[in-house]
Amino acid sequence: MNIQSPAIDERVMANAIRALAMDAVQAANSGHPGMPMGMADVATVLFNRFINLNPANHEWPNRDRFVLSAGHGSMLLYAINHLLGYDDMGMDQIRSFRQLGSRTAGHPEYGHAKGIEMTTGPLGQGLATSVGMALSERMGRARFPDLIDHRTYVIVGDGCLMEGVSHEAIDIAGHLGLGNLIVLWDDNRITIDGDVGLTSSTNQLARFDASGWHVVSCDGHNTTEIGEAIEAAQSDTRPTLIACRTTIGFGAPNKQGSHSIHGAPLGVDEIAAARANLGWTHEPFEIPEGIYAAWSTIAKRGASNNAEWTTKLSKSPHKKTFNAHLAQGITPLNRAMTAYKEKLANDKPKVATRKASEMALNVLNNALPFSVGGSADLTGSNLTRTTSQKSVTKDNFDGSYIHYGVREFGMSAAMNGIALSGLFRPYGGTFLVFADYARPAIRLAALMKIPTTFVMTHDSIGLGEDGPTHQPVETIAGLRAMPNLTVLRPCDAVETAEAWEIAASSQTTPVLMALSRQAVPLARQNISEENLTARGAYVLRDASHPQVTLIATGSEVKLALDAAKILAAINIEARVVSAPSFELFAAQDAKYQAKVLGQAPRIGIEAAVQQGWDTLLRPSDAFVGMTDFGTSAPAEELYQYFGITAQAVVALTKSMI
Repeated sequence: MNIQSPAIDERVMANAIRALAMDAVQAANSGHPGMPMGMADVATVLFNRFINLNPANHEWPNRDRFVLSAGHGSMLLYAINHLLGYDDMGMDQIRSFRQLGSRTAGHPEYGHAKGIEMTTGPLGQGLATSVGMALSERMGRARFPDLIDHRTYVIVGDGCLMEGVSHEAIDIAGHLGLGNLIVLWDDNRITIDGDVGLTSSTNQLARFDASGWHVVSCDGHNTTEIGEAIEAAQSDTRPTLIACRTTIGFGAPNKQGSHSIHGAPLGVDEIAAARANLGWTHEPFEIPEGIYAAWSTIAKRGASNNAEWTTKLSKSPHKKTFNAHLAQGITPLNRAMTAYKEKLANDKPKVATRKASEMALNVLNNALPFSVGGSADLTGSNLTRTTSQKSVTKDNFDGSYIHYGVREFGMSAAMNGIALSGLFRPYGGTFLVFADYARPAIRLAALMKIPTTFVMTHDSIGLGEDGPTHQPVETIAGLRAMPNLTVLRPCDAVETAEAWEIAASSQTTPVLMALSRQAVPLARQNISEENLTARGAYVLRDASHPQVTLIATGSEVKLALDAAKILAAINIEARVVSAPSFELFAAQDAKYQAKVLGQAPRIGIEAAVQQGWDTLLRPSDAFVGMTDFGTSAPAEELYQYFGITAQAVVALTKSMI
């Protein structure tokens, strides 16, 4: 597609972006005008000639995705969306740039305004997440060839390419041959500290080429070269990096090309000089109708394409299946899980919760065709692949299992992109201790309120001989501290099955499962229709007059039950509470919480540090767990060595009552 409005020159259309960026940053006395001014020509050519989207229907499934990975240049995106006519991006929002309550936040935030495909700001994550978007399109096209055919365009800066996640991302994209991914690099050779040469000598074109990408260069201020470069990218079967040689702050005669224009207002005098230099004679925040008309041509083109697609959908043999993918309903899973939990109660399996997860996933993946799994090179340990799943490869995108390689951060960011695509529900696994590698993407999932599922196995010192480098004693506490993240540490196969029901039904919250390496017995013998795990905590074993309440998670629930039996033999009544999710329990009403916890002294039990247990324990209560890193030994010996045993719980109970 190469359509240019005949009404007005693209440089004038680009100057409208520059003017809005200058004016908004100046009004806010805060922001980054340099990148929007430098990349205005590239963005204008991209949107004017190539982009396929419809501002009147911003969730159209077959729209092209545009990701501003260099999110500090947010005024580029806000200006474009304003000029395109998004109904929530009026001039009032541009004037309110970076102000409380505005949609025009300092960095683009998903859900704050239409036309923002993801939250960007942490450099590199836009690039990595876009890999998931492009991969989702390829998987969608394999299933719905008449309905899915779009591209993902990304603008990155030098900072995005310096971040380590960029290597993970480009390696995945190149290996899978994601030819629908086109990355436009703002090659202005400037970072905050100064010239890129201060910190980097990397030949980025060679790096991308070595990862299987198509690479091309252009003058980022020559509209002909820009258009030819994008056309070349569209015709290549590989992902493409376009190095757009630009001048940061283009148009500001005294500051362009300098790092001083990166993240500060230009000032009244320099804005006046820039207006004169660009031939922009209009007042601040004033856009002539002719320029609006030129940009509206892009929106009209997208609306027409959207209408044609809607007609195609109405006649498609895939219509029903496609709509089911979009709806992501879980009624079939609920029915299947009810029968499955009854089977567990009869069979009473003693398995690791990572194995229980695999068993539950067999039920889930058979019931939900939009489920897509994967692992960061730990499939045999995470047990995230089920019998019905085929691998996604460069030559076959019809599978539903992705081999992400040893790339925890890249995997997690890509899963966010898949979730954002709306076609699939992703989950992926690694060891819990490596959540620290994935944490920035987990945080963005929570911030964006998207239902990505992170499967984290080997959840405690119970993994044993691999030692303290792999024993996540403090990791789960840090994850519980993250807003809008549901952390689930199930105690047995039933709670694990219920955890997967929670993950599959979540709409605005990512879920992280902490699963054991070692086998655990079935603790839940009685199956009810209610998903008790969704309560966050519940009474697993009650007593008529509890003298102590033992609260445990995961594999330590067995220790609590064993301790309760020992205490019963010496006439001490103990209530046992399983607490698979602190967040879900905190969301319950006070009456339910009080009913579960009671007034008796409480002992928390978890093979991890105590931080975060304040939602369940009072200052007078006690905790059995870890206070330091672990060590290397068989799991049973480690529990004895660190004093996390039923006998230790019994002794502590005696001292308390």
